[in-house]
Amino acid sequence: MALTVKAIESAQPALKDRKLADEKGLFLLIAKTGSKRWHLKYRFDGKEKRIAFGAYPEVTLKAARFKRNEARALLADGIDPSADRKTRKLEAQLTRGDTFAVIARELIAKRVADGEGGISKTTEDKTVWLLSLLEPKLGAIPIREISAPMLLSVIQDVHESGRRETARRLRSFAGRVFQFAIVTGRAENNPAPALQRALATPAVRHHPAIIDRKELSQLLRAIDNYRGHASTNAALRLSAHVFQRPGEIRKMKWADVDLDQAVWTIPAAETKMRREHRVPLSRQAVEIIRSMEHVADYSIYVFPSFNPKKPLSENAVTGALKRLGYEGRMTAHGFRTTASSLLNESNKWNPDAIERSLAHQDSNAVRAAYNRTAYWEERVEMMQWWSNELDAIKHANAPTS
Repeated sequence: MALTVKAIESAQPALKDRKLADEKGLFLLIAKTGSKRWHLKYRFDGKEKRIAFGAYPEVTLKAARFKRNEARALLADGIDPSADRKTRKLEAQLTRGDTFAVIARELIAKRVADGEGGISKTTEDKTVWLLSLLEPKLGAIPIREISAPMLLSVIQDVHESGRRETARRLRSFAGRVFQFAIVTGRAENNPAPALQRALATPAVRHHPAIIDRKELSQLLRAIDNYRGHASTNAALRLSAHVFQRPGEIRKMKWADVDLDQAVWTIPAAETKMRREHRVPLSRQAVEIIRSMEHVADYSIYVFPSFNPKKPLSENAVTGALKRLGYEGRMTAHGFRTTASSLLNESNKWNPDAIERSLAHQDSNAVRAAYNRTAYWEERVEMMQWWSNELDAIKHANAPTS
């Protein structure tokens, strides 16, 4: 006799667990504790088995009968309902491990662990930041289920806010995640490349830089007269002489500087190209660094912030230039452009030596391998010439008293 909702509601627990039978193997097990749970009894390969459907009233009588009918349909096709449920649970677990966020983090970890071919800490941080922009809407979705329109919707939100360069980077990063998923067998297509035409090309960002010698003379004298935090003063002065990336200068460590040999060795982990870079130091550069030797007693950094355990802040040098009145005309990164322009203009130095000094990556792998060791003697001479040239420029246009 089929069960009714009234019969279920009025059923009371007994001293032992008892069953209320429905039809076609479905029954409600009433425990002595008072709980009521649905089960289906069936036979498969000659063995009696059972499968649970959940608790009443969360699973209603109607829902339990629907689950029973689904299970009987599987039996009719020669499939064990219990085994099918286990398979589906396993697939669901695997799917949760194939979400966009999980695969993206795998890719980031792999690139970090790739040694010299990996990425710097700065690049890692930027990549994690890009993931944080995509994760709220895409992170928990299995990567196979993410379509081009879904990805476009997320990136367009960033694009339409005016951050076009960030949107471009998001598309590029997402493309690398999908490609990694494809080669590891967790996705079949990459929707990111198709979005390129849907996003406006961002304007190329140029770092403001001074290349006019008269203006540069005024800037160098202004820097000499700047009175700020000691680390900022020294880092600002050194930036003009060594023209390395601002993040590398502010994170310079005493352990990486050999003042007797006049060499600064930037570890691979601190460089943009994830490759060790050696910088010859001119006499002027060595003098600037020596002016900070008093901090070596309490900081590993040559240019510590007010907290000696941390390096100078990211915007310290550019902020000082703004206070000197050079906002929109010069940035910390602009010293690289200044040096590159005037060194090339001098026609005294091999362009490859200049590029190597700037730590630019050569697109030709053979040339890149060669340039890592070439031009050292020329670069030593060039760095001293450049510091001497800066001094000459500074004094050439100085006002007479």
